[in-house]
Order: sequence, then C-alpha cells, then structure tokens
Amino acid sequence: MSKNNIIVNLLNESLMKLPTPSNITFWWNFGSLLGICLMIQIITGLFLSMHYCPNINLAFESIIHINRNVEFGWLFRLIHANGASMFFICIYLHIGRNIYFESYNFIHTWSIGIMILLMTMGAAFMGYVLPWGQMSFWGATVITNLMSAIPYIGHDLVQWIWGGFTVNNVTLNRFFSIHFILPMVIAILVIIHIFYLHQTGSNNPLMINKNLDKIMFNPLFTFKDLLGAMIMIYILTLFSLTFPFNLMDPDNFMLANPLSTPPHIQPEWYFLFAYSILRSIPSKLGGVVALLMSILILFFMPFLFNKTIQGNSFSTLNKILFWIFFIIFFILTWIGSKPIEYPFVNIGQIFTVLYFLYFFLNSLIKIYWNKLIK
Repeated sequence: MSKNNIIVNLLNESLMKLPTPSNITFWWNFGSLLGICLMIQIITGLFLSMHYCPNINLAFESIIHINRNVEFGWLFRLIHANGASMFFICIYLHIGRNIYFESYNFIHTWSIGIMILLMTMGAAFMGYVLPWGQMSFWGATVITNLMSAIPYIGHDLVQWIWGGFTVNNVTLNRFFSIHFILPMVIAILVIIHIFYLHQTGSNNPLMINKNLDKIMFNPLFTFKDLLGAMIMIYILTLFSLTFPFNLMDPDNFMLANPLSTPPHIQPEWYFLFAYSILRSIPSKLGGVVALLMSILILFFMPFLFNKTIQGNSFSTLNKILFWIFFIIFFILTWIGSKPIEYPFVNIGQIFTVLYFLYFFLNSLIKIYWNKLIK
C-alpha cells in the first residue's frame, strides 16, 4: 500500500467513518474549535515573529512597527492577541463540558487535555511578556518571583530563570524562544489527545456506551463543526475589529519602566481566577501551592468524582454543585481584577475555600452514590 493510500485511509477512518454517538450536542464542538484556534495562533504568531525583536530596547518599538508599518500587521497582531482570549474561552468551556458530562473518566484523554491546558497557560504567560509594556515587565517580575517561596533553592531558581538579578534582556530572549516552541509541543499533545479520544470514543450526555447508538462522523458532525467554526471565526473577527483592546490592560501600552510600579499589577483575564486564589493566602509559599493546586487538582478528578451511577443528567445535586462552581469561577475572576484591599481580599478568601470545597464535596457525594447502589 502506498503512503498516499495510508494517509487517505487514516483521514477516512478518523474524520469520515469515525463512530460517533448520535446524541452529542454543540457542546462537543469546542474540541474542533480549539484545534482551529491553535492553527490561527501558530499562523499569526509565525508572521508576527518575522518582525518582532526580542530585545528590551527594541521590543516595544517593534510592536509599534508591526501595527503601523507592516502591511496588515495590525490585523495579525489583533487576531493573535484576541485569539488567545478566544482560545481560553473555548478551553474553559471544553473543560466545563467535560466536568459536567463526566468525560474525565477517560483518564488518558483527560490527563493529556490538562497537560495541554498547562502548556497553553505557559505559552500565554510568555506571550504576555513579549510586548514589553508596563504590565508585561511587572507581571513577569511578580509571577516569576513567586518561585522564591520554594525553600532553599527558590532565590537561585528565580535568578536562573531571569538570567540575572532582575527581568532583563536575557529573560525576554528566553521567553520569546519558549513562547515560539510551546505551540509545537501543544500540537504534539493535541495529536496524542486525539489518538486516545479515538481509542475510547466520544462521551455523550446520557453516558450510553453502545455501538448501536453510533453513526458515522460525516456528514452530520462535519457540518456541525463547520457551523461552529464559522460562528467562532465571525465572533473573533468582529471582536478584533470592533473592540480590539477591551481585553487588554491599558498599562501595557506604555513602555516598561523598572522604576515605576503600576498601582495594580494583574495578569490577563484568563489567569485572574488563579491569581485571586494566590493572593487570598497570606503565606507566600501557601499561595503558590494553592495556585498550583487550583489547576493540578483537575488531574485527580477521575479518582475524586468516579461514582458508580454515571452521568450528571441523573443527579440533581451534582448539577446544582456544578453550576455553583461555575459561579465561583466567575466571581474569582472578577475578584482577581480588583485591588488587594477590603472587601475584595475577604471575598476572594471565601470563594477560594468554596473553589476547593467543590472537589471535596463531590468526592463525598461519590461515596454516597456508591453506598446507595449497593
């Protein structure tokens, strides 16, 4: 068999004849939308890298040059910046859907997905530093300095990451290199993610695992995904052209100045929930641990939430808890954008406890359901 036939057969089995549950809804679109978002970010990022200068004396000016002098540079810049926000909207909705419909029971697929989330967060953080505005510099300083909380090696580790005694030209070069490489790593993880997904098959709202309920992916789900892609691209284009700077921090349009600290240092909106958890803990080391656990706890969900009766569709209590968790996530995001003062710190502490309490309560409910079925 020729190589061309092997590729055609692989695409045919993966995209055309793939057995797919007949009852999955538009909530299952976000996986394909994330793939499109990743391609948009890689393509626009590649064009931007041709004109960007990873030097503290030139980085800010190179962004201005891209916006003003490069043909359609402003468009690539806006789509790349707002595309990151679209990426995180889709990935949070994708994870939320997986939690609601208990797709985390596919352990390998779920674990690779959380690794993709971590890599995406890393790439987004590195990208936030590259424009070398005020918030870029101070955000990088504050976040990387958190590692100094690690006993014994913390301060040395921070200086090793910086390549000196402060965020400097070496730091910017390193961040640019990592930001360029990480999307390639994410793309490889996505391929592994899809491989495991095709092994286990897609989940569905009723948790029915019968081949009789499955149909070919094409044409029904092909058109469903195409419709979702068109809507997402339309929203991204409309937002980039109509409200291009609404999700960007105004301080980042000023050149980085190590001698002038912004009154309120905060990361991009998609990190605000974790930032709110970080600053809710009085201890620096405790805050770092809580920050990491706010994401890493997702790895343990297959073990914390694994109950005998599958499917949230049949459990009113689980559904109520999920929507409370959804509200908690939004409130933590809002709190993260507010100054570190009363009452925002106090509200953040309350909702940080509630955030982690969700996972604890679900593990108790799992025990209750398992006892009930015996």
